[in-house]
Amino acid sequence: MDNNRELEVLKKAIVSVLSVYPDEINDNTTFLGDLGADSLDVYQIVMEVESDLQISLKVEDIKEVSTVKDAIEMIKKAEEAADGE
Repeated sequence: MDNNRELEVLKKAIVSVLSVYPDEINDNTTFLGDLGADSLDVYQIVMEVESDLQISLKVEDIKEVSTVKDAIEMIKKAEEAADGE
């Protein structure tokens, strides 16, 4: 799986939930600081990503995410786990 698919799905969810421009989002963008997301926003973003990619993300993993890059790595791990089932 290449980074682009995960990034595009994540960007789409961030834009949808936070009403920001896609070009404001890069690997180093932080959800709380740069995007002004609160925990409910992050939860909504996670739900959209889970739905779009047909994966399940663990709550304890989500709590560790602070940047877009962290989120992409978490998504990839969930996809690998789903592929292994």
